[in-house]
Amino acid sequence: MTTTTSTTNVELPALGEAVTEATITRWLKAVGDEVEHDEPLLEVATDKVDTEVCSPAAGILAQIIEPEDAVVEVGAVIAVISAAAPASIEAGPPEPENVPAAAEPVPAPQPAETPTDRVEKLPRIRRTIAQRMLASLQTSAQLTTVIEVDLTNVAAVRNRNKAEFHVRTGHKLSYLPFVVRAAVEGLAAHPVINSSLNADCTEVTYHSAVHLGLAVDSDKGLMVPVIRNAESMTLADLAEAIAASALAVRSGSIRPDDLSGGTFTITNTGSRGALFDTPIINQPQSAILGVGTVVERLVPARDELGNLLVKPSSMAYLSLSYDHRIIDGADAARYLATVRERLERGFDDADLR
Repeated sequence: MTTTTSTTNVELPALGEAVTEATITRWLKAVGDEVEHDEPLLEVATDKVDTEVCSPAAGILAQIIEPEDAVVEVGAVIAVISAAAPASIEAGPPEPENVPAAAEPVPAPQPAETPTDRVEKLPRIRRTIAQRMLASLQTSAQLTTVIEVDLTNVAAVRNRNKAEFHVRTGHKLSYLPFVVRAAVEGLAAHPVINSSLNADCTEVTYHSAVHLGLAVDSDKGLMVPVIRNAESMTLADLAEAIAASALAVRSGSIRPDDLSGGTFTITNTGSRGALFDTPIINQPQSAILGVGTVVERLVPARDELGNLLVKPSSMAYLSLSYDHRIIDGADAARYLATVRERLERGFDDADLR
């Protein structure tokens, strides 16, 4: 039996200014399932972000045109929604009645289970990360310089303000916004750190604005949302922007356009307890700053009279990986020294208002 109904084509929507195609990673509905308008229908992945595609109409998923793992261009029809349920399948012949049941076989002994390796397909976003990190190492000569910074003054400001900041903004106040503010300020005095070298190493672009990439860990993999014009933002602005960007990544609401155009990147590996690491540059940028975990320990110091003291301090490592084709070790050390001086000078309570 055939029923004529109105149908709606499901097209792959635009996913960002520079995105032309996506991979279908998972259908959330099967043929015959009911769907509501704007209900998530499938998941897709691009080279920038994973996202959900919602149904453009209510009805029944009548046809899936593009299967999982298919690479589809933006605008292509990937499924069809029917306004009414498809015709029911005719029933088969009736089961015979009063037929004696066959005797159940005696179950045979189960063989002992042997452990097996699990093999699964690498997610699209993980493949993209792998390709980009390898390409970055093959593109530029990368070196890492590490310094230690005393965050005791920052810790004092943070402790005085974190409760009020959380009530006012709904976000926790970490050490990261303070490091970001100092790092962004330092780029003005050391513009080569916020630059890009062209492919044939003949021209360098010194970026007038700081479009800050911030590496965020999520269940779907590492993403780097971009906080644009970070140089014009206050410490309070940065703290809220960092929290909002991380939330957008982890909730799956980040847009592809929010993941492109960065000029300098910071990765907070200390959030998972790492002292420091050697991060890989996000091409075509020239540098990336790694922030280690903050650790309280006894540190030697001297008072105004030169007497040796041992005092508890909040210490952290900052590691700068840089493109040695354009940035020398001395350039990296000078930049890190500027960032350290700004952090050790500290901030005022008013900076967080």
